[in-house]
Amino acid sequence: FSEAHLGRAPIDTPRRAMGELLGHAVRFGCCCDVMAAGEGIETMLSQRTVLPAMPAMAALSAAHLSAILFPGTLRRIYIARDNDPAGDAAVATLIERTNAAGIEAIVLTPQLGDFNEDLRLLGADALRAILRVQLAPQDVDRFMKRAA
Repeated sequence: FSEAHLGRAPIDTPRRAMGELLGHAVRFGCCCDVMAAGEGIETMLSQRTVLPAMPAMAALSAAHLSAILFPGTLRRIYIARDNDPAGDAAVATLIERTNAAGIEAIVLTPQLGDFNEDLRLLGADALRAILRVQLAPQDVDRFMKRAA
């Protein structure tokens, strides 16, 4: 492992997708009444290292995050924001949409740029502590993985 080799692959067009992406996301776990959503796959998989039982979806971009379709069973959504202007705009739009749909929205904020950075640079115990204080109390026991 080397921090020097992290980043996007050195290819001309690193992002490719087929089909209708807007409104859709990469899902991890089966949807229930509570779910987490964020921009990137890495962000959501990092979050799932300490919240393994919480269903999650990665929208693949800030624009797509603000437009995700809500599952019919959803009552509370945790929005895993990135600490940047695009992340702020996506969160604001998504909160407006959740309010209109009667879904409770709770914003999860990383200590660094995103939850993947928090996990890589601060470690799993730190990420667990960062998220624990931001979750609804009833969701801590339901979804949070205990320290090993």
